Amino acid sequence: MITNARRPALSILALSASALTLVTAVPALAQQQVEGPVPHSHDPHGRDTIVVTAGGLERLDMLAGATVVEQDELQRNMAGQIGDVLVKLPGVSATGFAPGASRPVLRGFQGERVRVLVDGIGSIDASNTSADHAVTIDPLTAESVEVLRGPAVLLYGSSAIGGAVNVIDRRIPHVKPEGGMRFDALLAGDTASNLRQGGASLDLSVGPNFVWHVDGSFTKTDNLEIAGFALSDDLRADLLADAAEEFEEGHDEEAEELIERANVRGILPDSDTRTYSLGTGLTWFSGLNSFGVSVGYYDTRYGVPIGPGGHGHHEDEDNDDDHDDHDDDHDDHGHEHGDEPVSIALEQFRADLRGEFHISDGFFHDLVTRIGYSDYTHTELEGDEVGTVFNVSGVEGRIELIQGQQQLGGDATLRGSFGLQFFRRDFDAIGAEAFVPANFTESVALFTLQEVRSGPFEVEMGARYESTQQELDTRALSRTFDTFSGALGLSWSFDEGVRAGLNLSRAERAPATEELFANGPHLATSQYEVGDPFLTKEGAWGAEAYVRATLGGADLRLAVYQNWFDDYIYLSETGAEEDELPVFQYMQQDTDWFGVEGEASFPLARLVGGTLVGDLRGSYIRATLDDDSAVPRIPPLTVLGALEWQGEALDLRGEVERFAAQNRVSPGETTTDGFTHVNLSATIRPFSDQRISLMLQANNVFDVEGRRHASYTKDFVPLAGRNFKASLRTRF
Repeated sequence: MITNARRPALSILALSASALTLVTAVPALAQQQVEGPVPHSHDPHGRDTIVVTAGGLERLDMLAGATVVEQDELQRNMAGQIGDVLVKLPGVSATGFAPGASRPVLRGFQGERVRVLVDGIGSIDASNTSADHAVTIDPLTAESVEVLRGPAVLLYGSSAIGGAVNVIDRRIPHVKPEGGMRFDALLAGDTASNLRQGGASLDLSVGPNFVWHVDGSFTKTDNLEIAGFALSDDLRADLLADAAEEFEEGHDEEAEELIERANVRGILPDSDTRTYSLGTGLTWFSGLNSFGVSVGYYDTRYGVPIGPGGHGHHEDEDNDDDHDDHDDDHDDHGHEHGDEPVSIALEQFRADLRGEFHISDGFFHDLVTRIGYSDYTHTELEGDEVGTVFNVSGVEGRIELIQGQQQLGGDATLRGSFGLQFFRRDFDAIGAEAFVPANFTESVALFTLQEVRSGPFEVEMGARYESTQQELDTRALSRTFDTFSGALGLSWSFDEGVRAGLNLSRAERAPATEELFANGPHLATSQYEVGDPFLTKEGAWGAEAYVRATLGGADLRLAVYQNWFDDYIYLSETGAEEDELPVFQYMQQDTDWFGVEGEASFPLARLVGGTLVGDLRGSYIRATLDDDSAVPRIPPLTVLGALEWQGEALDLRGEVERFAAQNRVSPGETTTDGFTHVNLSATIRPFSDQRISLMLQANNVFDVEGRRHASYTKDFVPLAGRNFKASLRTRF
């Protein structure tokens, strides 16, 4: 029920202070010392492979698995937003609102149901509030990226029903660099966006116990080159029909404007971007103990394409009431407001803390703590005129006790972790698109993840309790939700290199603040959104069967999953209109979610100088509301096939991506045509130490038009056309 409840007595700042006190006291407990660098594993080329490092994951073999994207694949798929970096993974798509704003979509889930993290701590921005808000993580700073599913997600939040994306960077150094110094750099350019991109980082040992890190990056692009028309066929047909009506009424100038808009092709207007980031960190090491801090700054400005019917992000509140009907029609097509380009200027200051301490050789071996603070502002502009300003400040932290491996009897062993997580976010929006009023969210969670092994059998159990309070400042209303989530995983290694398993889960999610309190025009999606302060928590039962195998040099992963939602929260069109926008209301309904995803990599031929490898990936998702209608923006069947020649000094790769048509859509949603992209790449390592890597790419070789069905803007923001790209990566 809605109450005038006061904020919880247990404040986040008090928790933070307690965590810092505990962290500073722990080093005195540590006695053991370790000499030498932490070992890394290596791939066949001798290049370092990054070990999964977030929140104890390197200590547990996650049953559902964590897909880890590393050096070569990061370089091949590097983009300005983390969503676009990951789209070639099975079960992953992107919101693709604009080249400057694209968040990951996991198994068809987006927004609040997917957590985007930096080393286990949320990005603490406004990207979950609206699809046109960028994620404040620069992929250029990433060492690796983990895509987490299954029981592992309970470590990071009960809301992450779809999964979590965890970006690992070195801004707080995790290890001492070999030889006392490590330098990394990446330079890139392309033809489709006139990309100019560069980033560099330096890790330097300072005395016997400290490592200092500094990094910086810069990315600039022009308007995106596209394969065909900017507008979809249906939108073009609508505009051309309107133009014919304007001609009949004698409005030749207006008709010509509509035709010009319908015939925009080759270039996507207002899609340019400019981003830079700076960061530095310092870590103290002593044996098994480390304690580090970092600060970072992220700044971006990017264009926001507006489609027909869009009003831009800024509305003139002094509109003349004497407009005639023709002027109203003119406004509906976005021309009145389209005279000035729409853009978003965004910046974030961020501070982070990380501590890892060995506390004993008993039941609890290690204590790990992470705290992040963010001060975020973004301003939506029409030309140089300010429309809406979003201000977000927040802190998130976690304290985790890592268990040492315990003998249970026979060959059975137990290991795992217990943890506490806290989060506080203050959100304020002022201006035309302040469709969510000022509010704050505060949550505290307790969680555990346990793993029991006995011979070929493995059992994994996870549980999380979370208390969330959301308060609307302007009306002094608050909602409090207690959610319980749990997971049980069973697996069996029935042959060397082969494991099969079953995961069962129950997850509960508190409604987001926009789902509860939205009430206004959301111009990014051309909707007038209305929240429901009486929404109940969302729950989902889940089952996932999987097999993972490594046989004869071949790697195979296959998963089949089903989710049954109670009171799934979604936006539904009401048929009403407000401020010349269709009204959408947040509602709840039971929902079924089914999916299959898999990937296989296998050697085809081994010859002198290299290996020919095949690569197959695919995913399929079907999501249905209780009334038999489709859940909106579900990605279609997607398949990728590739052949890659892997040698010591040269890799050659050719791949074909097929995106099927999506004709199963919700009421009011448009269908999306299928398309196929062909991509080629060559990676050259000219020196035997392989510290320099030059990659040459030709993406979308046949210049085919493509649109992401998961995107709100797919009908007027297509994917890039033919694109030639070169990138140079160095490491010393």
